Amino acid sequence: MSYEWLTLWGYVPEFLTASWLTLQVTVLAFILAVALGLLTAVASASPLALIRWIARGYVEIIRNTPVLLQIFIVFFGLPSAGISLDAYWAGVIALGLNVGAYLSEVFRAGIQSVPRGQLEAAGILGLERAQIFAEVVLPQATRAVYPAIVNYLIQLLLGTSLLSAIALPELTGTATVINSRTLLYLQTFSVTLVAYLVLSNVLSWLAGQLGARIFHPPLVMPARNGFGRGFLRRTKRA
Repeated sequence: MSYEWLTLWGYVPEFLTASWLTLQVTVLAFILAVALGLLTAVASASPLALIRWIARGYVEIIRNTPVLLQIFIVFFGLPSAGISLDAYWAGVIALGLNVGAYLSEVFRAGIQSVPRGQLEAAGILGLERAQIFAEVVLPQATRAVYPAIVNYLIQLLLGTSLLSAIALPELTGTATVINSRTLLYLQTFSVTLVAYLVLSNVLSWLAGQLGARIFHPPLVMPARNGFGRGFLRRTKRA
């Protein structure tokens, strides 16, 4: 048994490289998802019916179809339309589009949670609509939905495992290759499992620290069950 683990030790650099690639894809896809989610949330409340239909159509299509199929369409389907993407950017775009549809509903709920009286008061003070949204609505909406946003960040991280289907050498894809070389099923996938646990804990902790600093008073984050220290919990006052 010790020999098998020692054999796997030689693949640690590949696991580290795959972990870094997984983090890159997660961060880039999440930035895209936040931008799309916010834009779609605003568009869904547009006075123009066409814009509302486009926004709602995007959400309905993405939320009611398999994410793996969406990845295949971006990677295998777009080249037939003259748009060729490598596995890296296809993964970023596909996951960003997917999570963006879910975040749009989160942002929409956050925007609707802002009391209408505050909007009316801001209008009386002479603020433009863009100022009201940026300075009154968005900060409060973000605070209200921040825990849900962080949850989708973690889900996006775990969803990168699906990109192994298009041969992206992220954690799961790299583990599959290493397993085919060594046939050490238990050891290889156990290391991969631990890697995902570490990455999700780190992202959760960083998100908790960020929430404690950008929100005043500090935001109270719900603890996640099972693994206490690394996951989100009640943040200390800054």
